[in-house]
Amino acid sequence: MGKKKAHHEEHIDETWLIPYADMLTLLLALFIVMFAMSEVDKTKMITLAQQFNVIFAGGAGIVEQGGKSVISPIQTPEGTSSEGQKPVIDSKAAEDAEMQNIQAALEAEMQKTGYSDTIKIGLTKEGLDISIEAAILFEPGSANVLKGVNPPLLKICGALNRFDNEIVVMGFTDNVPVSSNQFRSNWDLSAMRAINVMNFMVKSGKLKEDKMSVRAFGEFKPKYDNSTVTGRAKNRRVEIFVARKFTQ
Repeated sequence: MGKKKAHHEEHIDETWLIPYADMLTLLLALFIVMFAMSEVDKTKMITLAQQFNVIFAGGAGIVEQGGKSVISPIQTPEGTSSEGQKPVIDSKAAEDAEMQNIQAALEAEMQKTGYSDTIKIGLTKEGLDISIEAAILFEPGSANVLKGVNPPLLKICGALNRFDNEIVVMGFTDNVPVSSNQFRSNWDLSAMRAINVMNFMVKSGKLKEDKMSVRAFGEFKPKYDNSTVTGRAKNRRVEIFVARKFTQ
């Protein structure tokens, strides 16, 4: 009796599953990336990237205050930021995020130290403006910076050290004529006050002098009513203005 021929079962070719699985994996990855891009806040992502760069360089960290992330600069013993740790700001969004963080950090600091009524920080489409009432900076009729104001001024310098922007220090007075042999007019007084604050920011605050300039307005740019004692006190001020590099 003859032997039966062995019967070999035919196997289905399944090699097509490998490229099919690869295609599904690529599609899944694509959908995940598209979803992530739709959910990420670009400004926050830029800010986060900046902070990682600074953290790894030994610079500032991020502190949560009131639900917002603000920059907490590391200070040297003199109160200024460490050298060479300025973040790279190469877009309007990055610059605006940095200025918002600086504003929030300084406002929190002034609130904590009791200067929130006399030091105001504002952010406009032109730049960051820090207004300081003259009463905490100078004696009446004087342009010499008081030593007692060093801590808040150094905190401001430490924050502004993160910028490579142009900084203008501006002096203002009220409309009461100056009664001093040292100054011929309110022009002179406002100019010397701005110069002395600028010198403090360069020498003690370690800001770059080639980025600094001064302007004097005397009594001619009041923000408040000069007919009241309170208004005149607020008009006597020095403003530190950080100009934007990128226009809004």
